[in-house]
Amino acid sequence: MTKATDIDVFQYLDYRAFLRDWYAGLNRAGRTFSYRAFARRAALKSPNYLKLVIDGSRNLSKPMAERFGRACGLDEEATSYFADLVGFNQAGTQQERNQCYGRLTSFRKYRQAHKLDLAHAAYHSAWFIPAVRELAASRGFKDDPEWIAAQLLPPVSVTDARRALDVLLELGMLARNDGKIVQSDALVSTGPETRGLHITSFHRVMTERAIASIDIVVPEERDISCLTLNVGEDGLRRVKARIQRFRRELLDLSELEDDPCRVIQINFQLFPLSLEVRAEGVAK
Repeated sequence: MTKATDIDVFQYLDYRAFLRDWYAGLNRAGRTFSYRAFARRAALKSPNYLKLVIDGSRNLSKPMAERFGRACGLDEEATSYFADLVGFNQAGTQQERNQCYGRLTSFRKYRQAHKLDLAHAAYHSAWFIPAVRELAASRGFKDDPEWIAAQLLPPVSVTDARRALDVLLELGMLARNDGKIVQSDALVSTGPETRGLHITSFHRVMTERAIASIDIVVPEERDISCLTLNVGEDGLRRVKARIQRFRRELLDLSELEDDPCRVIQINFQLFPLSLEVRAEGVAK
């Protein structure tokens, strides 16, 4: 069976990109392999079905994804991964996308190929990891998982504190300098296929921490407040722009701290509580 043996499906988080590269790889190798030939191999009625899928004009069901995987010459494990990758890319809800991503990460070859992406996932899924990064800016910071675990609110296990250090060092967000751990300027940036997934997880975790703080933090050390407003057509955009400007101001203020000694979390949530109602009273 004709294969593009140098194309590894486990390197991909976009199944259309894999199909595009797989097909191009065959033809770069000096072979003649048409869309019609692929259709015959996959028992497809449409001779250009592969092109339609690559171009985004057609989606794949799970049975069809498995047929495509076998037609690409993938073995059983790789075909299973390809089918889950199709589900991940075509997921209609965040919950479904999370479930599909969980299945992708269960493949050993995926974990080998996407170690950095998994580190990003860990950073965004555990509230204490970004907290440890900010804690490292304190002058009295100690490179000691037991000390770190006890400083957090609520305290975490020593194992979690050690994991936080490992993840932050792997991502380059912390670095060892003259025997000390210090913050570096590395930014958390993930690939387009998983960025939204990880950020959504991060917001969900931090919102949970805000809820928990109502019970474990005294009122004098927190501010949990909200507003319910009615705005005009442009109001949502203006309010959002004001929040974004205020967020940048807070970042600037943090840069001016001479002796940072406490990590705080500030959440911003803005979301509609109703449909848009026009003057005639019709919601849209």
